[in-house]
Amino acid sequence: MTREAFFHFRQAAPLDTFRDLDHVMLTADVAIDDGATMPAGSEGIVLSVYRDGVAYVVEFAEPVGSLATVQGASLRLVERAAA
Repeated sequence: MTREAFFHFRQAAPLDTFRDLDHVMLTADVAIDDGATMPAGSEGIVLSVYRDGVAYVVEFAEPVGSLATVQGASLRLVERAAA
């Protein structure tokens, strides 16, 4: 294995991408699955990552079990999930 290939495998994910179970905050209002709007500043947990970070499924505590598909540009990392 070349040094370059080894470096590629050792690189961490870019800081602008999120992983499953990361704690995130909305930076813009988004529509949740039931049609209501979740306001900016709401915090949730990433449940799924679509297309290498193009969009994420985020679960919010209030209202209970609310889900939204959110573009990465509308999220900010609060806390990285334990590896």
